Amino acid sequence: MKIHIQGGTLIDPASGEQTRRDVFIEAGKIAALGDAPAGFHADRTIDANGLMVAPGFVDLSARLREPGYEHKATLDSEMAAALAGGVTSLVCPPDTDPVLDEAGLVEMLKYRAGKLERAHVHPLGALTVGLKGQVITEMVSLTEAGCIGFTQADQPIVDTSVLLRALQYASTYGYAVWLRPQDAYLSKGGVAASGALASRLGLSGVPQSAETIALFTLFEMMRVTGARVHVQHLSSAAGVALVRAAKAEGLPVTCDVTANHLHLIDMDIGYFDAQFRLDPPLRQQRDREALRAGLADGTIDAICSQHTPVDDDEKLLPFGEATPGATGLELLLSLTVKWAQEAGVPLAKALARITSAPAAVMAHEAGGVSVGARADLCVFDANTHWHVEPRALKSQGHNTPFLGYELPAVVRATLVAGRIGFERHIERN
Repeated sequence: MKIHIQGGTLIDPASGEQTRRDVFIEAGKIAALGDAPAGFHADRTIDANGLMVAPGFVDLSARLREPGYEHKATLDSEMAAALAGGVTSLVCPPDTDPVLDEAGLVEMLKYRAGKLERAHVHPLGALTVGLKGQVITEMVSLTEAGCIGFTQADQPIVDTSVLLRALQYASTYGYAVWLRPQDAYLSKGGVAASGALASRLGLSGVPQSAETIALFTLFEMMRVTGARVHVQHLSSAAGVALVRAAKAEGLPVTCDVTANHLHLIDMDIGYFDAQFRLDPPLRQQRDREALRAGLADGTIDAICSQHTPVDDDEKLLPFGEATPGATGLELLLSLTVKWAQEAGVPLAKALARITSAPAAVMAHEAGGVSVGARADLCVFDANTHWHVEPRALKSQGHNTPFLGYELPAVVRATLVAGRIGFERHIERN
C-alpha cells in the first residue's frame, strides 16, 4: 500500500531535526520525505496537520506473558497495546513458562508474533538454564533462533563464578548480556526501598547497596572479560554515579530506566497502595532527580516501559503480598513527554530515549526516519491529554500507578513496515 502522511511535523530524534515535511511510503519503506516521488499515487492519505510524526518507539522491556501466563495477558492483547502506544519494536524477557532457554521456544514465540503482523518482537534468551543461575545456556543456538541478547530477568545469579563464565562466553561471540543489578541476599524478601517510609509502614526494605554492590561486581567482571553489558532498570542515585564512572572509564556499558521511576517516589505508595508495588522498588526523591539528570546528560541511554501485565486479583492483596508490576506500553510516550516538559528537555531529544537510543542498544535497524528505511512510524498529538483508566487501555493488564492521571500526548496512528496497525480519530477544537 502507498501511504501519504500529509502536513505533519516530522521529528528525527537521531539528528534532532524537527521540520514540517510530508512522508511518502511505498512497499513498506519510506519512499520520500518532503516532495512525492515521480509517479506516486497514494492509496491512503493520513491527515497529520497539527500532529507529530516520529519513528515508531522502541521499548527495551515488555513482558508479553506468553507462553505460560495467558491468564495475565496474551500476545494478541499486548501487541495491540504496543501499537496503541506507538511502540513498533519491543524486547521481551525470557521469564515465561517455560523459560526461553531453548531455540525451539524462541522460534515459536517469533512465529506467533510474526503471524499477528504487529510490532517487531525481539526476545532475550535466558542466560542460564531455567533462570536458575547454575548452567549457562547454549547462546549460539538461541542467537540463531532470534535472541538479541541474554538476561536473567529478575533472577540474580548468586554464584559469581557462573556469572563470570557467562560473560566470558558472551564476550567470545560478541553477544550482549542484559542484567538488572541486584544482590541476591540484600534484596531477598524486600518489597519497598529501605528508608523512613518503609520503616514507618513496616515493610521489608531493599537497600540501595543491593544495587551498588551488584554494579561494582559487574563492572569488575566487565574489566576482566571485555563483555558488553546493558544494565536494566537503574533505580538509585548511587547507581547512576557508578554507571557514569564506568562509561567515563570506557567500559562497554549501556543502561535504561523505567518510565515509572522517572516520575514516582516511595512516598507515592501512600497507605499501602499495591498499584505502586514495583520491582525495583520506588526510591527517594533524590534518587528520582538523579535518574532524571542522568537521562538528560546521557548517562542513562534509554527509557523503557517495563510493561508487566498483572491480574487484577494479584493487586488486591496486601502490599507486601501483591505481585509487582504495571502495564506500561501505552504510557511510554506520555510519560516520556511528561518528563521532557517538566525537565525542560527538547521533544526530539526526549524521543531519542525511546527511539534511536534503545535501537542502538539493540544494535538493530529502528528508531530513525530516512529515505529507504523501514516505515515504522508513530503519528501523535503532543498537545492533547488523555485520562488513564482501565477502559482506555488495550492491554489485558489494567493496573498502573497512573490510574486517574491526565497525561500528555495521544497516539493517532501507528505504522509497522508500511502497514497501518493502529488508528485513533481525535476530536479537534
